Amino acid sequence: MATSSTYNYLDAEALGRLKNLSIAARHVVEGFFAGMHKSPHKGFSVEFSEHRLYTPGTDPRHIDWRVFGRRDKLYVKQYEEETSMRCYLLLDKSASMGYKSDGPLTKLEYGSFLAATLAYLMAHQHDAAGLITFDDEIRQSVPVRQGASGLRTLMDALENTEPGNETKLSEIFHQLAETIKRRSLVIIISDLFDDPAAVVGALNHFRHKKHDVIVLHTLDPAELTFPFDDVSRIEDMETGREITSDPRAFRTGYLEALATFLETVRGGCLSSQIDYAVAETNMKFDAFLGTYLARRQRLNS
Repeated sequence: MATSSTYNYLDAEALGRLKNLSIAARHVVEGFFAGMHKSPHKGFSVEFSEHRLYTPGTDPRHIDWRVFGRRDKLYVKQYEEETSMRCYLLLDKSASMGYKSDGPLTKLEYGSFLAATLAYLMAHQHDAAGLITFDDEIRQSVPVRQGASGLRTLMDALENTEPGNETKLSEIFHQLAETIKRRSLVIIISDLFDDPAAVVGALNHFRHKKHDVIVLHTLDPAELTFPFDDVSRIEDMETGREITSDPRAFRTGYLEALATFLETVRGGCLSSQIDYAVAETNMKFDAFLGTYLARRQRLNS
């Protein structure tokens, strides 16, 4: 398995603090081998699901003789198989993700720590993870794999990820929702800077395809509070477009727009059973993940 001394985005102390936490699927997923997550495929192991009529060739050991006594027909017990999980880590590397205010990490660096740590935890619980980075198009695509070699390939890709062009989030998400064929866990790490209604619609596309979706909304604290009293000009990091205005009007208008943006995204995720959390880059990434994963485990139990 990849070691923390080899890669910038793997922190040995952080991994030690998170080692007892797992990433479980809330919805049915399709994986490679036996594991800890529900599969949509029926088998004869683990947890009872339903009955079906007996057909010649089925192992008679699975006949439910109690039902036969009541109905005088042969029924077979079906069970839910459990499976390893396929996880796609979608990391936004658009130009806006290169922003940082007073903290040590840009949003992209913070997101890379999140992606690396989640991939490591996936490997630790014998699940498979892949990585897709994107801005206005898909830039890197690391196939979903289990084991140490797959983890190393993913980490190598993260090491070489730099901020890119402006984003086209909704277009990329729609494209990926059609591309990812098997039911999987999709973890999105992004500032989501795009039209919020279009983003929510694209996130719903993943759910329509039966994927389990987590959105880690990665934002710098300055983007949430706008602590600037003398700003009269703002430049868009992705388009270069400039806006000038009175500083007080700037802050008021920005915070109102931000509140609407966050409400639209959070509400859209809630209504679609998409797990949503804001990841502020001034919080230690392992503290954020520890709190988030513990909460997710409680909700799944």
